[in-house]
Amino acid sequence: MARVAIGLILLFLLLPTLIVIPMSVGTSTYIEFPPHGLTLRWYEAYFTDPDWMAATWFSLRIAVATTFSATIIGTLAAVALVRSRLPGREFLQALTLAPLVVPHIVIAVALYLVFAPLGLTGNFYGFVIAHSMLAVPYVVITVSAALQRFDPNLELAALNCGATRLQAFFHVVLPNIRPGVAAGAVFAFLASFDEATVAFFISGVEGKTITRKMFEDIDFNLTPVIAAVSTVLTLVSLALMSTIEIARQRSGQGRLG
Repeated sequence: MARVAIGLILLFLLLPTLIVIPMSVGTSTYIEFPPHGLTLRWYEAYFTDPDWMAATWFSLRIAVATTFSATIIGTLAAVALVRSRLPGREFLQALTLAPLVVPHIVIAVALYLVFAPLGLTGNFYGFVIAHSMLAVPYVVITVSAALQRFDPNLELAALNCGATRLQAFFHVVLPNIRPGVAAGAVFAFLASFDEATVAFFISGVEGKTITRKMFEDIDFNLTPVIAAVSTVLTLVSLALMSTIEIARQRSGQGRLG
């Protein structure tokens, strides 16, 4: 009975995606379900359109830069929150996780008001700053969980053997929490690459992410290309999540969730 319930829940969650996929291979020039005929012309249209490719490349660059910055900042923040005795640690932890709680529309408006006078709207660095702020909490959560499972006696043993704290961290702690760091990096990448609300506010005429491009085409040029792009984004997300799940299982860290 429990498996049936879980299966129904998963079907409910995946149903929108399952509907989009056949829409992306229909022969009609407008989105319809069920599709009449099968074709890959909409995927070809996506991959050969310079505007779509420019938006995709821009989003990839932002996501990669966001992944690096958010992973470093989030890992250091998690170490400070879990391992140290900072005064007001609970408040700092809540502050770190605030972007997960505050509505993105509120964050988007605030960022626009700050970025516009500084010329950071539609700017690569502006996007990296904004997306890093949104992605850091995911890294903090996954790395904190890994640190709580880590045996601190291993680090103490390294310190007793003459290692400095920095050496102990890089040679003992980091290898043991690596699955958590990797999971956080994947979440950070996806949080940036798929982010839509903030991108809608801080995009420019030139600096346009793939999600902003999707919004524009939905308003002015709605074709099955949108379904094809949505399918590609879904497959990328599933591939990354599957990769990190396999890595976690091989490392003995258990399953996601």
